[in-house]
Amino acid sequence: MNVIEIKNLTKTYGTSRGISDISFNVEEGEIFGFIGPNGAGKSTTIRTLLSLIYPTSGSATIFGKDSVQFTPEIKKEIGYLPSEVFYYDNMKVKDLLNYSASFYKKDCSKRIKELAEIMDLDLTKKIDDLSLGNKKKVGIVQGLLHEPKLIILDEPTSGLDPLMQQKFFELLEEENRKGATILFSSHILTEVQRLCNRVAIIKEGKIVTVEKISTLKENTYKKFKVETKSVLDPNYFNLTGVNKLEFKGNLTSFLFKGNINEIMRKIADVEITNLWIEEPDLEEIFMHYYEKEA
Repeated sequence: MNVIEIKNLTKTYGTSRGISDISFNVEEGEIFGFIGPNGAGKSTTIRTLLSLIYPTSGSATIFGKDSVQFTPEIKKEIGYLPSEVFYYDNMKVKDLLNYSASFYKKDCSKRIKELAEIMDLDLTKKIDDLSLGNKKKVGIVQGLLHEPKLIILDEPTSGLDPLMQQKFFELLEEENRKGATILFSSHILTEVQRLCNRVAIIKEGKIVTVEKISTLKENTYKKFKVETKSVLDPNYFNLTGVNKLEFKGNLTSFLFKGNINEIMRKIADVEITNLWIEEPDLEEIFMHYYEKEA
């Protein structure tokens, strides 16, 4: 079952670019990545999906219900962390979180304590006295305190130090194991690579591709570095599927896409002293998609 279904979602702002014809689904129980550089339309898509702004055309459903028509009902089961969090400065953290919890008609006090402990958040402090990173932690706890079925995160790690990011990812994986579906929007590819099973890539307000991360990696180049006993003829690896061929003395490096057996046979025919074969990271895959589009 799809928890989120987005169909031809479009939002235009006069002459400035919004989003155009966005379509993708998020299945129940998956961690779905939504990725693109800053300004690509990720936040606009999420805010339109949540009916914080209304679409110009197209539609979105959450739990099978139209997101505009059934907004109040749907929101009870959603945890949302916007990319920027703003609060009443003179409130204490615990008062703000208790106030948030009061909307959900269930006792969240134990859960607030648990989350605050995991995220190393001091509940007695005033919002005003918190650093950017700690304000972000308040947002994370606020988004998760009612144990939502769907968690929507927009650039959630900005402001968190690496140790906290690690704890946060573990927390999300735990929520997912307990059955929560997660939509994770980011411009940081390693985060998406670590957490998500599938990903939608957005560029300039349009979806470029929706793929499994494993497929994205399979269908792209592998990086080869071959160290040989003697310097190779520059044309030796001049084969179909070989790109970005570079030579540094006895070291030849290139990207290869195609039947790996062919390239291995070619490598086996020369005296080699070392060989490296690496998967491209999402950064490179991403650039590949962007260049292709361009």
